[in-house]
Amino acid sequence: MATANPKAMITIEEAETLDGLFYERTSRSADEVAYIQYNKATKSWEETTWNEMAMLVGRWQKAMLGEDLESGDRVGILMKNSKEWVAVDQAALGLGLVVVPLYLEDRPDNIAYILEDAAIKLLVVQDISQWRRLRDRCQQPDNTTLIRVVLVDATEDKIANESDRVTTSQQWLPREGHVLHKRKGDPKELATIVYTSGTTGKPKGVMLSHHNILSIAYPSGTGLKVRHDDLFLSFLPMSHTFERSLGYYLTVMAGCRVAFARSIQLLADDLVTIKPTLLISVPRIYERVYAKIENTLLKGSPIKRALFRLTVNIGWRRFQYQQGRSMFCLACLIWPVMKHLVADKVMQKFGGRLRLAATGGAAIPYPVAKTFIGLGLQLIQGYGLTETSPVASFNRLDNNDPRSIGHPLEGMEMKIGENDELLIKSPGVMMGYWNNHAATAEAIDSDGWFHTGDQARIDEKTGHVYITGRLKDILIMSNGEKIPPTDIENAIVMEPLYDHAMLLGEGEAYLSAVLVLNSEQWVHIAQEHNLDPFDKNNLQDKAVHNHIVRHLRTVLHDFPGYAKIRKVILTLDPWTVEDGLLTPTLKVKRPKILERFKKEIKALYE
Repeated sequence: MATANPKAMITIEEAETLDGLFYERTSRSADEVAYIQYNKATKSWEETTWNEMAMLVGRWQKAMLGEDLESGDRVGILMKNSKEWVAVDQAALGLGLVVVPLYLEDRPDNIAYILEDAAIKLLVVQDISQWRRLRDRCQQPDNTTLIRVVLVDATEDKIANESDRVTTSQQWLPREGHVLHKRKGDPKELATIVYTSGTTGKPKGVMLSHHNILSIAYPSGTGLKVRHDDLFLSFLPMSHTFERSLGYYLTVMAGCRVAFARSIQLLADDLVTIKPTLLISVPRIYERVYAKIENTLLKGSPIKRALFRLTVNIGWRRFQYQQGRSMFCLACLIWPVMKHLVADKVMQKFGGRLRLAATGGAAIPYPVAKTFIGLGLQLIQGYGLTETSPVASFNRLDNNDPRSIGHPLEGMEMKIGENDELLIKSPGVMMGYWNNHAATAEAIDSDGWFHTGDQARIDEKTGHVYITGRLKDILIMSNGEKIPPTDIENAIVMEPLYDHAMLLGEGEAYLSAVLVLNSEQWVHIAQEHNLDPFDKNNLQDKAVHNHIVRHLRTVLHDFPGYAKIRKVILTLDPWTVEDGLLTPTLKVKRPKILERFKKEIKALYE
């Protein structure tokens, strides 16, 4: 039994590999709680210790040893966040297998492509419904790679008509596993292939080694000051590298507890129940909470609105003073009162104990960040890509500028290349793209610099890095005006009226937009114009379009003159991952939207 301090962060050298990291933690903290998970059968939250996790991993590992698997073979995981996800991952890594995480909400054709491209031999699936979505695509005569499919939440009777290679975890797992041992694996060997949820084209398989991920997780933990006594609520898909590196491997490093949220739909309830101290999210979650707050304020009294704005303003000025960017203000003296009256009530929606919230995956709109920081939330924006394992930079607690992506991680270099492109060099940069040498050579130059595709500037005085645009996500209008659409779209969807927005105008004389209206807000607009809100034809009403265009003019009044939107396409049908219009990280797939609304867009500019 190791005698190392269980409260100390496990170093990269002590871990060596990702499975070595897990072994080290189970040795140090055997009887401490590792995971908290909701049991539907008992309708209660149940705790699992590190020692119990080690035994569960041992069972999965023993079962895998019974299959025709060799070191380097690929194992696919199509499951929700859970201790079972961790067990499958660790069991595979501990045998030198390569894990390929899959998004539960991804389209069957995308998943089938990944299964074939990665030549996955063992696939672990959440339940029978998930498998049935894939079955026809996975049972083609020429698909001889997949040798075993294991369903976690399924009973024997549910698979009666399935092929012999399909089984349930109850049938497949032995009652007892073997005792885990520390494998002397090579830290530089391939650990996982993560397929990027690109907004264009087929996904590319990002190859990450054990060392790639460990080299990012450790400085992230020390930089964010993650503690042994922290409680983390996991709800972003663990197939997302952001969640996997920080919400899983980093928490193993620190030895803190992780609770798995039941679902996004129940996230608000789980936050109040679990009362986490740490939270990692994409901006869209914060934007939705922000939109709900704004909507509530609109319905409330002028006094409540004024009190809320005052609280945020004082809280923000206090934050600026703490950051050393402004003088102390007398109004800050009443912060304890405003905190008690207003801010604490909002923070209770996050459980009331949240000491740190990190956001990444996309830029968080400045007004959203400013509001939550003004309410006392320590909100940290970071930046990275799957190809950088994934964190490249983040703001530090004592040097936090929410407009920026912070400073590079320890051991990471950043510089500005041609066309203001942000280039990165670090031990976290991927090994390359799976079966795609051409794409690898295009992404990583001969000097080892990874080309992000994002445009940026680095403040020479403060060292903060600011993303200024995207090389490819630029609309070039017929007059030569170059317009970055993302900031404009973000400003639009911050309004409660709009659920999604995509700017149009490539090669055209003026800007337009495809807008998904919030269904509740649409009812109010329709009634204002004496229209039936349940008749979708009324979305084409000229008076409604004029109303929306005028509203957009107000929303975008701080933008330059080129941001004027003249025409709109309105819809109430949400854009989802399932229909292929959003990536699993909730980014808009521009080509798919253009294809979906091809006829309407053509009519718009005729």
